Amino acid sequence: AADAEIVRIAEYARDFQPPDNALRAAELCLADSIGCALLALSHPACTRHLGAIVPDAELKNGARVIGCKHQLDPVKAAFDNGMLIRWLDFNDTWLAAEWGHPSDNLGGIWAAADYLSRQGDDKITVGTTLEMMIKAHEIQGVLALENSFNRAGLDHVALVKTASAAVCARLFGASDSQTISALSHAFADGHSLRVYRHAPNTGRRKSWAAGDASSRGLRLALLACNGEDEIPGALTAPRWGLYDVSFGGKPFVVNRDYGSYVMENILFKVSFPAEFHGQTAVECALKLHPQVAGRLDDIAKIRIETQESAVRIINKTGPLHNPADRDHSLQYMTAAALVFGELTAAHYEDEIAADPRIDALRDKMEVAEEPRYSRDYLDPDKRSIANAVQIFFADGGQTEKIEIEYPLGHRRRREESIPFLRAKFDGAAQSVFSESRREQIAAMLTDSAKLRQTPMREFADLFAAE
Repeated sequence: AADAEIVRIAEYARDFQPPDNALRAAELCLADSIGCALLALSHPACTRHLGAIVPDAELKNGARVIGCKHQLDPVKAAFDNGMLIRWLDFNDTWLAAEWGHPSDNLGGIWAAADYLSRQGDDKITVGTTLEMMIKAHEIQGVLALENSFNRAGLDHVALVKTASAAVCARLFGASDSQTISALSHAFADGHSLRVYRHAPNTGRRKSWAAGDASSRGLRLALLACNGEDEIPGALTAPRWGLYDVSFGGKPFVVNRDYGSYVMENILFKVSFPAEFHGQTAVECALKLHPQVAGRLDDIAKIRIETQESAVRIINKTGPLHNPADRDHSLQYMTAAALVFGELTAAHYEDEIAADPRIDALRDKMEVAEEPRYSRDYLDPDKRSIANAVQIFFADGGQTEKIEIEYPLGHRRRREESIPFLRAKFDGAAQSVFSESRREQIAAMLTDSAKLRQTPMREFADLFAAE
């Protein structure tokens, strides 16, 4: 018999019917992910990877790439869309024992749904895509709640690959045994190391790793649908299964049923393209900016209190070599916000990073764990991502300590966030599409009933390059 947890995930992917509140959250997530992809189109380091692997090998009635003219086989389209969504580190986030970005799965979901729709399957609508997004969010997020892949040296995109394999298999009409096969191969696959996320090896791979993982999940789903046998003990086989190889023989801890908890509680990056553990630190810094903008040279010390996860993964001192390094530095993002009173993707580029004021402030920072923040970070009823920032001056003066526990984009601030999310999307769309196209898009996104009934191919065409 196949591993019990794999069977459980496969049955969930088959049976679960999301409630309306989860579908509405998924609509926000879909629009936000598309907006992130459109913003990434202005970055040549990203766009050089777009298109067919073999030049000019486009596919008639292939899957669309967001904001582009490409129509590709679904596996490459999944890579391209997933890469665009993740490139700027601006899409949604899930924080638990393992962190990650569940909308990374949209790369594979979009490609599979668009491709099937173009083959004449009118049952594949945007509503179908929303349902699969909810399920992918849940699979990735529930497995992440109490199982830390990063402590085993593995990257969180392993969970993107797993979730994408499950839902893409179901999109392609997989049977239970075929879905189990896809999942078993996803768990048995070689998983990415976190080496490319940490100094001194931080690089661009962290921006395309999610697209690669979602693409791989889709590929494994297609293999399973083509009759590939399952690996019954992918998780539990003695010595060779994932539990023994990477987790010291300990099985996954899954203490809640799969439903729609993750989508309903997803975190949106509303204002800052920055690693989520530091979002509230940036909000604190922006509140302090008016008090320090004219006194940067007078600062003697900056104290940041944060959660244990931030201390472990984004507490970076010393040289930062590229934008991928800087947007995962708690000190850099806080310093840039203090200096400039804002934080955008441009602030991570070499030209602005060369401003000596940023490193001068970084050198004056001390980062400390606040145990209460760490506890509340893991509390399922809170899931706070707290930071506090206080500045001390050479003359003995100091600012108040600014503490923010829940970032803009947290469920507790969801209603407050929606106007900012819409403005974020509108700005992204304006950078790519004409006014008439933007009006078409707005009419679609603001009518839930129409949106959910629209064939996926028509929706994807709305976001093709004009």
